[in-house]
Amino acid sequence: MTIAPERQQAVQAHQVHPSADVAQARRELSPTQEHTEASRHMAAPPKGINSRLRVTSDTPRPQRPALKRSGRPNPAAHLTPEQIEQIGRELDDIRQEVMDSRGERDAAYIRRVIKTQRYLEMGSRALLLFSNVKVKGVRPAWWIGTAGLGLSKILENMEIGHNVMHGQWDWMRDPKIHSTAWEWDNASPSSQWKHSHNEIHHTFTNVLGRDNDLGYGILRVDEDQKWTLFYLFQPIWHVGNALMFEYSIAAYDLELGGYLAKRKRMSEEDKAAWKAEATKTLGKIRQQATKDYLVHPALSLATGSARTTLTANIVANLMRNLWTNTVIICGHFPAGIATFEKSSIEGETRGEWYLRQMLGSGNISGSKAMHVMTGNLSHQIEHHCYPDMPSNRYAEVAPKIREIMDRHDLPYVTGPIWKQAASVYAKVVRLSLPNKVEGRRRRDIIRLAAKRAWKTKSAGRRY
Repeated sequence: MTIAPERQQAVQAHQVHPSADVAQARRELSPTQEHTEASRHMAAPPKGINSRLRVTSDTPRPQRPALKRSGRPNPAAHLTPEQIEQIGRELDDIRQEVMDSRGERDAAYIRRVIKTQRYLEMGSRALLLFSNVKVKGVRPAWWIGTAGLGLSKILENMEIGHNVMHGQWDWMRDPKIHSTAWEWDNASPSSQWKHSHNEIHHTFTNVLGRDNDLGYGILRVDEDQKWTLFYLFQPIWHVGNALMFEYSIAAYDLELGGYLAKRKRMSEEDKAAWKAEATKTLGKIRQQATKDYLVHPALSLATGSARTTLTANIVANLMRNLWTNTVIICGHFPAGIATFEKSSIEGETRGEWYLRQMLGSGNISGSKAMHVMTGNLSHQIEHHCYPDMPSNRYAEVAPKIREIMDRHDLPYVTGPIWKQAASVYAKVVRLSLPNKVEGRRRRDIIRLAAKRAWKTKSAGRRY
């Protein structure tokens, strides 16, 4: 499969040990040596994009323009290059302080979360063996078991799987809690997710045309994204995507859309490479479906609860899909979050990279329990600044990062989950229509696009 230059850069920048070599890696690396995917991105200049992580640039950096291409104000236009690099140094110091203090408290935290999740799942699945039993017309085991199973899947995907695969706990040298060995309870194979998420999304966060997470290729979530007739129906795609989120992510990580668009121009070797990855994805989907929709219902046959166990697993997966989708869209799509053009990151310095992460991310306010259930992605700004930092430490650094942003008059986007999610849904509806253009009515733009789409048999042309 042909890989775009930016993907090649990211792949070169983030080589990790294969899972078979975890034990060997543990013997070769000292207990304090950084070796995870994310920490290398932050601690050493990757190949091909060295300037991105330098504290200062080889060439003078220009002052940022006051307005973006869409005419909206640039939130960082008032900062000088020197101020931006000072922000980078301050954020480096915050990171180093936390990373130097990692220890038993942090290790105990992740082990406690894993233990809680496993007991919750086992207890819930045990209850579902009796999910068909009615008490006064109600199936209490179904309701409690389904809720518990859904919560356990959310915990596994968010606070455990996502963060373990980021390398947040690799410093523990525990092969059972290691980014190169963890396989999560999700349709997407961990290797493909780490490539698309860790290597691409976290490198090119909110860069139009480079960060595929910006709408996942099916949503227009920023005015600077060009409108096409396809986006007219995105309120429908958005709901469907949320309900089927684990499968949508699997297709996205596999780059299914890119393959379908380019397969006629691909070489046989590239097609074979893609099909090998597709086989891996289908194998993971089959494994997940067999576990949830065949094995566990079959175990309930003896108690007459096979059907109710099946429905419980379906509902639990829907719970997980809707929750994870909601948390993730609140991280990069709400009002007030910035996007960036490709040209803006050429020769990007370390300070500018930090600035992009802060302006391109948004937080969710709430209780400690809510933070855990979001995988601490409610601290999305902190996570994007420090993707390899243990998630339980984000709340600790959040006030420090907010103070830096307040001091430099930068918007620290945060709010309750209902407010952030409502903002996203409103944006999805609003941006399903083309931008307002002086002298032209939007319905005329849509009508013209529809006529041209009819002639070309394509809704993907941009106008």
